[in-house]
Amino acid sequence: MNQSVPGRSDANPIDADAFNTFETAGWQHQAPTYGQFIGRLTERFVGPLLDVAGVGPGTRLLDLATGPGYAAAEATRRGASAVGADIAPAMVELARRLHPGLDFRVADGEALPFADGSFDAVVGNFVVPHLGRHQRVVSELVRVLEGGGTLALTTWDTPDRMRLLGIFLDAIAEAGATAPDDIPVGPPFFLFSDDGKFRSLLVDAGLTAAQVTTIAHIAHVGTADELWDGMLSGTVRTSALLQRQPDQTQRRIRAAFDRLVIGYQHGDHLELPVSVKLACGRKPV
Repeated sequence: MNQSVPGRSDANPIDADAFNTFETAGWQHQAPTYGQFIGRLTERFVGPLLDVAGVGPGTRLLDLATGPGYAAAEATRRGASAVGADIAPAMVELARRLHPGLDFRVADGEALPFADGSFDAVVGNFVVPHLGRHQRVVSELVRVLEGGGTLALTTWDTPDRMRLLGIFLDAIAEAGATAPDDIPVGPPFFLFSDDGKFRSLLVDAGLTAAQVTTIAHIAHVGTADELWDGMLSGTVRTSALLQRQPDQTQRRIRAAFDRLVIGYQHGDHLELPVSVKLACGRKPV
């Protein structure tokens, strides 16, 4: 289901400003609980992200949408000089508390407060699905990147391969739920799950040697309740879509979810396929 919000027609115009405001408020609210479930999942991809960006001793790194500071902290452990930036002040406060002494700042990806060529590498771990204007943000990331430096980004694969998300979208569709009108229309959530579109996003911003790879593994989750609660406490668009439904619709979605999740039961736990797209490109010298 490749919609900006599941259940909403592509005919609805994107309101990038309203969408960005919605995302900022959502992450501000989810900051205290993000790391309990979704954060543990996204953190697994920090290593590959930093690897393709060539982050090591002495690297000047920008980690956009730093959240709890996972990538910035790991880069520092590698000997890099890292700055973590996030649009949600609560996320920045959390990162500072978890990683005292590191440099975390509130910043908008559309207008970064850094000079041209400030960083040798720039990364964004799952920032892509949460942007109202992808081209503008990527252009800013390229601007602050030094010539010869690498930009690396991750995003989720399509819901048929990223079942940890797909099972919720299937349940929503089975329940006949539609997106509430108070959720602003943003770009399609899985737009850059397509390798060609993801690569073009980097190429169009002037990067060379752009490539996209797929990383897949199986997520082990204890119970259906853990998965359900983790999604509600660690996402913005999906949790809003679920929680802003009428009570009866929410019950239908949960009933469909409970039926679908049985197919992923293995002994005393769930095993759900997870698939991620990792894109990188180099700024010409």
